[in-house]
Amino acid sequence: MPGKNTRELGGKPLFMHTADFVLENMRKNDELCISTNDEDVIAIAEANNISVPFRRPDHLAGDQSGTYEVLIHALDYYKSLGRHFDAVMLLQPTSPFRIKSDHRNVLDEFDKECDMVVTVRESKDNPYFMLFEENTSGFLEKSKKGDFERRQDCPPVYAYNGSMYLIRVSSLEKSKIYQFNKIKKVVMPESRSIDIDTMADWILAEYTLNINY
Repeated sequence: MPGKNTRELGGKPLFMHTADFVLENMRKNDELCISTNDEDVIAIAEANNISVPFRRPDHLAGDQSGTYEVLIHALDYYKSLGRHFDAVMLLQPTSPFRIKSDHRNVLDEFDKECDMVVTVRESKDNPYFMLFEENTSGFLEKSKKGDFERRQDCPPVYAYNGSMYLIRVSSLEKSKIYQFNKIKKVVMPESRSIDIDTMADWILAEYTLNINY
């Protein structure tokens, strides 16, 4: 969906749902950083009195660009200004449905032992029962072994919902996010776990907004 970040959802550009959420919940020493190379996003942000600190380099703005590189680039920018942060919270604009208690729960779970606290949804596709991989003989095998006759009996599994990632900066400087070993979760319901990637997702988001907000 080209241009989805500036497309209006409920009368507001999509990314502004996230920006407004940050402004409502940020604390004294927090910094709102919108990392983008989209001139329309920059113009809308500035029209709403939000300063965009830098224009993201084009090589970090393509479809192949990774979240890790984008975060490191932003942190390096602030380091060049003499500003250092203990943690960074990534909020993706394509996940517009967050509430204050979700944010508070993420902060409460963050302790000195973990690399990251991430919001998740409980997945209906369970690797003990419904997910399969093809073996070398061309046959399907369950992705995770287990003798379960009903999906309800399987251990719960979780999927990132894209809403909030609270990451320890020292962990990020040592390894990429997918290499983290100490990850804690905050479960969000399906209704707030919509990650807009396709037009079908957008239609669902519009319906959810009209019903619940």
